[in-house]
Amino acid sequence: MHSATLAINEAVLARRARGERVLHLGFGEAGLPVLPSIQNALAEHAHRNGYGPVVGAPHVRAQAAGWFARRGLPTEADQVIFAPGSKALLFAGLASLPGDLVLPTPSWVSYAAQAALLGKRTIPVPISAPAGGVPEPEQLRSRLREAVQAGREPGVLVLTVPDNPTGTVASWAQLQEIAQIAEHYGLAVISDEIYASVVHSGQQSPSIAELLPDRVIVTTGLSKSLALGGWRIGYARIPATEWGRAVHQRIVGVASEVWSGLAAPQQEAAGFVLSDAPEVLAHIEQSTRLHATVAAAVYEEFAQVGAVARPPAAGFYLYPDFEPQRERLAARGITTGTELARVLLNDHGVGVLAGAAFGDDDRRVRARVATSLLYGSTEEERWAALGSTDPLNLPWTAEALDHLREALTALLR
Repeated sequence: MHSATLAINEAVLARRARGERVLHLGFGEAGLPVLPSIQNALAEHAHRNGYGPVVGAPHVRAQAAGWFARRGLPTEADQVIFAPGSKALLFAGLASLPGDLVLPTPSWVSYAAQAALLGKRTIPVPISAPAGGVPEPEQLRSRLREAVQAGREPGVLVLTVPDNPTGTVASWAQLQEIAQIAEHYGLAVISDEIYASVVHSGQQSPSIAELLPDRVIVTTGLSKSLALGGWRIGYARIPATEWGRAVHQRIVGVASEVWSGLAAPQQEAAGFVLSDAPEVLAHIEQSTRLHATVAAAVYEEFAQVGAVARPPAAGFYLYPDFEPQRERLAARGITTGTELARVLLNDHGVGVLAGAAFGDDDRRVRARVATSLLYGSTEEERWAALGSTDPLNLPWTAEALDHLREALTALLR
């Protein structure tokens, strides 16, 4: 089945190609231009067309190891694996670990889909009230206990910190409790940390790998912090333990048969980024400020019409719940998240994704909203948004917010 996020992107682009006015809030592309020095790093190595090591070139893995170490995770180069996107590494990790998938719900669309492709059963656990991406601890204990009693074999817990779809960041206290439960049940953990560099406060995002160092695989990439999604650059950190070395070997086995290795020019661009060059860090900081400003403005638009959501704290998402407006929506025939998304797109030209795409109960009128494609439709506009001290009043961003305001007002009239 087509990935829901890719499907909504293609549907919106097709409508725009037909001349329709559509506000694109359905796709989590970072929506920013490429820093010229990163373009140069790629171009300088464009002539390199040979195969390299499956895990990545040693000097690039060393740069990644240093990058992890500077963020509190001491790492050696041989713990790092590069791939064409973190999605490939998530799939390889799930393929390499035994047992059922324990999954906070709602969660990013591909986790459950990848588990299904691998024939793994999924054990859904509701997310916590303060933040998405992690399960509510008591619910996690209960679901695991029930699963074991029923003869299930829970084996892998996936966390997303910071989170997509809610745009929130789990706390150290939450992760400490989750780590204790995971250790008690012998769970392996895959920690998807692709939004860790875009926390709105500028603070370090917590990693469960610091709390459960022996059994946590960290996956990340450059698609969100530096808007390089189309370049497909992902990398993972595997524990330097006997368990980790065995998992590393299995992931390399998957990689060698599926993608062979990340292209050399992309590796060199990644090496430059992961050296933490000052202009790269400044670009990420500037991008994060823009993400925070626009996400907060979109949050306010939903709050004004009575939808409730956790305030966005990282990345460029929010997850509004229209339960307080259920009666008004029901009068228009809208009783599910899927119906909400359909009406917003067909009647009001606003593309969002229903909560059901993220494993949520469709009877809850919820949607995932991505704010990162509001920065402009051209390179010139996006650079202007990035450099602006008042991006909300740029004509194209102001127009997008007006469109959203009009659509939500009409929806609930």
